Amino acid sequence: MLVTHDNWPYPRWIAHRGAGKLAPENTLAAFRLGASHGYRMFECDVKLSADGVPFLMHDDTLPRTTNAREVLGAGQSAVGGDHPWGELAQLDAGSWHSRTYAGEPLPTLDNIASYCLRNSFYLNIEIKPTPGQDAQTGEVVANEAARLWQGADVPPLLTSFKPDALEAAQAAQPQLPRGLLLDTLWTGWLETALRLECVAIVCNHALWDTSSVTQAKSAGFRTLSYTVNDEWAAQRLIELGTDGIITDRVDLFAPWTR
Repeated sequence: MLVTHDNWPYPRWIAHRGAGKLAPENTLAAFRLGASHGYRMFECDVKLSADGVPFLMHDDTLPRTTNAREVLGAGQSAVGGDHPWGELAQLDAGSWHSRTYAGEPLPTLDNIASYCLRNSFYLNIEIKPTPGQDAQTGEVVANEAARLWQGADVPPLLTSFKPDALEAAQAAQPQLPRGLLLDTLWTGWLETALRLECVAIVCNHALWDTSSVTQAKSAGFRTLSYTVNDEWAAQRLIELGTDGIITDRVDLFAPWTR
């Protein structure tokens, strides 16, 4: 389907990095935990390995969420994108969180797509390039998403803080829906989203107020927020009429009752 402002299939509640902080972020284990709390849409970060494999990771570097120093050696680059997938696939991406998840691997976009498609879940893919690889990452992620979701009822929503990444995704697979991520309302944000033919603006939740929501909606955009972990903040966004809430607190917000 073609996702537009008027043809918007995604639910309001979106689980951040799978299950927020309750499981190791950006892993299949986190997705499964988020699903157990009733979530049907997930957000994740995708970047490229040195040999061009899209995989899930938020940080530019590996040590916070993997045992890279132990496996790859102290003398090796800490940047995830500097390593081929064969090396990254050997890493433990769960032990840093808790012993329960020891041995949890880094997933590829292919792994996550298979899980989501088999369970009729929706996905928000944040294109998270290694510095200097904005356009390459946008192109590869868009092409892979188009391949993996070919024939699916609902495509993934591609978002990024990097306009160059979104522009490359737009050029590669213009039919896939895009959203511009914002941590400030920098000069030209609305014009940039229009130029990139985005369907959504995804803001730090504190940036949404009556004025910014009106601007975005008047220009034809859906309005989403990250990362919303307090009831008062969620209620404020609902009262403002925004469309999507990305949260770590899958244990606090029950999407089937709100």
